[in-house]
Amino acid sequence: MTEVFNEANEELFELEKNWLVLRQKLKAQFGKAPDLNAVLMLIGIRELGSVKEKFSKEEKQDLMHVAVCKLLSSEGHYIFSHTDADGWPHYESNKKIPALNLKEQDELLKRKIVAYFEAL
Repeated sequence: MTEVFNEANEELFELEKNWLVLRQKLKAQFGKAPDLNAVLMLIGIRELGSVKEKFSKEEKQDLMHVAVCKLLSSEGHYIFSHTDADGWPHYESNKKIPALNLKEQDELLKRKIVAYFEAL
């Protein structure tokens, strides 16, 4: 039992370390260490392939949605469907996402974000 707990703690420690390193790299590039939502927006903008001076509140939500779909597509939860006439990527739900509490959701997204940037 203690071994499982220690392994879980080590994994969480490693995740938080990698998350901090990524945030520091982004801070060096953008001048401010982004939070989880800001990193999701960056991924959404990258996946959109288009940068604007200012995005509307709805566009920001859409960017974060695109990012989450892209990140969770690696586990088959979403499948890229098409790019619409305005250049926005669309995904279809493919596999149910297990119920997670907020802490578990954050950990999953951080894990996927770290992997996303490592693959670049």
